[in-house]
Amino acid sequence: MPEFSSPPVSPHNTDLFYATMLEQAADGVIIIDDKNKIVFFNAAAEHLWGYPATKVLGTSVDQLVPQEHRKRHSHYITRHRQTGINRLVNTSREITFMRSNGDYVAAELSISTALIGKEKKRYYMAFVKGVTEEVHRRTLMEIQSQVLASLTDHTTTQDVADMLCAKAEQLVPNSIATLLQVSIHGDLSILSGKCLPVGKASKLNALTLTPSEIEDLRNTPHHASALIWSLTQDHEQNTDLHTCWASAVCNASGDLIGIFVLFSRNKEKITDWPQKIVSGCVPSCASIIEHEKTRNKINQFHKVDSLTGLFNRTTLTSRLKQMATQEEHIPFAVLVLDIDLLQDVNNVMGYHCGDTLLQTTAHRIASYCRGQYIVARLGGDDFVVVLPDADRKKACKLAHELSCLTRKPIEVQGRDLVASLSIGISFYPTNGTEIEEVLGAAEIAMRQAKKQARGSFRFFGKSGNSNVRERLIIGSALRDALQKMQLFLVYQPQICALTGTLYGVEALSRWQHPTLGFIPPSSFIPIAEETGQIEAIGLWSLEKSCQQLIEWEQNNVYVPVVSVNMSAVHFCSIELPERISATLKKYNLKPHRLTIEVTESVAMRQDPETAANLTAIRNIGVGLSMDDFGTGFSSLSRLAQLPLTEIKIDRSFIEDFENNVSSLVVAEAAINIGKRLGIKVVTEGVEREDQVKKLQELGCDILQGYFYSKPLPPQDIPVWLNTFPARRACHHA
Repeated sequence: MPEFSSPPVSPHNTDLFYATMLEQAADGVIIIDDKNKIVFFNAAAEHLWGYPATKVLGTSVDQLVPQEHRKRHSHYITRHRQTGINRLVNTSREITFMRSNGDYVAAELSISTALIGKEKKRYYMAFVKGVTEEVHRRTLMEIQSQVLASLTDHTTTQDVADMLCAKAEQLVPNSIATLLQVSIHGDLSILSGKCLPVGKASKLNALTLTPSEIEDLRNTPHHASALIWSLTQDHEQNTDLHTCWASAVCNASGDLIGIFVLFSRNKEKITDWPQKIVSGCVPSCASIIEHEKTRNKINQFHKVDSLTGLFNRTTLTSRLKQMATQEEHIPFAVLVLDIDLLQDVNNVMGYHCGDTLLQTTAHRIASYCRGQYIVARLGGDDFVVVLPDADRKKACKLAHELSCLTRKPIEVQGRDLVASLSIGISFYPTNGTEIEEVLGAAEIAMRQAKKQARGSFRFFGKSGNSNVRERLIIGSALRDALQKMQLFLVYQPQICALTGTLYGVEALSRWQHPTLGFIPPSSFIPIAEETGQIEAIGLWSLEKSCQQLIEWEQNNVYVPVVSVNMSAVHFCSIELPERISATLKKYNLKPHRLTIEVTESVAMRQDPETAANLTAIRNIGVGLSMDDFGTGFSSLSRLAQLPLTEIKIDRSFIEDFENNVSSLVVAEAAINIGKRLGIKVVTEGVEREDQVKKLQELGCDILQGYFYSKPLPPQDIPVWLNTFPARRACHHA
């Protein structure tokens, strides 16, 4: 097919007639031959691309294709010629391409194809309709809607600003969008500008506009283009940014609050149509910046204590974390101050008088510190003063001066009140590397000062507070231990004294912390009981133990009974029996294969909830064992009323059998009590052969201790049984 270039019109020449019609069509028409060469390029196409037909006819169509698709374009056409499969042919879509002058044009593209001539060569014809203005107008409206919706939807201001800049960069390819905030003093700061070169970003962040520049931008927003470009030029620095378009952003009152900038990477001179994009984004920019200012005001409100105007605990913690992460690692002292008199004032004179005392004390402390130190209110009657680069001598001096400061009378409703401060002092990083740890150390020292001598101060010391500090650390770490699977169970075998076979195992909790290392049960169980976390640990132990019995059976290892420890907290819950029953049902376990161990103090309690739970558990068919029997104050009459299936003699009664007759007598008495009550007797702490023989002589039923085995991880129980095959228990249905 020949090239068409202003063909003559003849009613007898149909081809030329249609070619003339296409030449004069309002939309761009491009036809390529079987070699992807342009053979037709009408006047509308010339206008869209900015190239005359004489320059493009006979050349590859790739030069007209958007830059991002050029490498693959020939492949797409070849694939369609061979297979007839392509997503573009006979469809319509929006595209963006570059004109000869560097402008980007948005257009609607539709492609059709036909087989031409005797050889049936495949030609393609594209219709291109310029829709730049329409697309940009619609897109800007969509952007503004998205911005408002995102701000309403509590999306962070940073994310919304980034989204706006990304959308603007899509509208103006090969550009970098940046949204700047302007403070009331004219200081510029970047709110969004992810792709901005570091050097350019540093220059923008360091700029301060003069009053005359601010006034000029308020009156003529588009002057921002020349201003920003001139202020950020650096001839010594290589950059791929060659020009920019910008507009001032003002609020409803006409105050300058920001500048929106589009930097271009295009070396060729581009017309100013991107300026229209920038101007179209200004309302969205104003919404974002105003929203950010409102959020900052709210955040500022949340940063301070409403009563005293001092930093609150959240802000204090944030500041301390910033200090702790500095490369210099400068130490600092934390002083926690407690007003000794405040509670008495609240009780006798009313809380409004207490507030007056708090406000006056806060004002005195803040005035004395004069911005040299961080001052905050923790809450209640506690304040904090942070002393940077401090040692004991400096901290001691400050604590003394603050104490003297508050001893001056404070007038409250005509009365002169003399307050005193109890002060606790800790140091970072000496007393901890975590901020809450350092604050906690200072609070511990403060409570110690308050307890020993009100109006004094104490330093946090390892000697006097090591146990408290350890409890704080363990208590804090314990909250995540279960969730992060740091806790695990080990199982200590229990042996039938008569036959020497396995009677069962006791499940024991262990804790391996990734940084604190192995934490013994004697350290974390009491803390778990105090903090209420023992309930979750006990229920987890119940679940895991029952699951483990089934896993052993699936591997041909029969363990008759598992004993699980439950605390006083569990027996306060009426849901405990139901929970136990549900767990047994879940794993299809017979009730007699589970024993619940309770301490002597819990078993002896006479409250209705405990008694009801003990009875309900026994009625299920689950065993009940009283742990540490003989260490408390068991009542024999009460013991006879309990639905127990076994009692466990504490290890302390068998440690010195041969030399301590009293221990032997107590152990023998406990075994006889068990026999008379018809319940099994378990002795734990068995470590020597002579203990085994003596307990067998006394008629003890079950033995447990290191003589037989230490507590083992579940995978080692089968190994232990294989090592001592005589220990294997018979499987009873």
